[in-house]
Amino acid sequence: MKTFSAKESDINRQWFVVDLEGETVGRAAAKIATILRGKHKATYTPHVDCGDFVICINADKVAFTGKKLTDKVYNRHSGYPGGLKSITAGDLLEKRAQSVITYAVQGMLPKTKLGRQMITKLKVYAGAEHPHQAQQPQALEL
Repeated sequence: MKTFSAKESDINRQWFVVDLEGETVGRAAAKIATILRGKHKATYTPHVDCGDFVICINADKVAFTGKKLTDKVYNRHSGYPGGLKSITAGDLLEKRAQSVITYAVQGMLPKTKLGRQMITKLKVYAGAEHPHQAQQPQALEL
């Protein structure tokens, strides 16, 4: 028996829509990252992007456990001296709710060119509306 290795022509991608209302950020991000990588498929191949597209709605209604809204800090640096910018999870959730989910999922994907390709299949929206009705996404329960 030979080992199966998926090729780009063998991949069949689907679209899923996930409602994040009331979901915990980390737990939802772990399941979304699994779908983006394609690990839920029998044809999973580690060095090929065989995952599906994921549309996340209601990103502004996600939940953090404990005191993470005030204690968790997202940092970024411009590269210049004194260029450190920090924002708490609560403030980021108010300003750009999409970024909270994107950062959480991105941290669970590979830190390679393949991981950067996988994160492009994630579409996050703060409200309940999304412009991807033409793709006929299937509802996904987390």
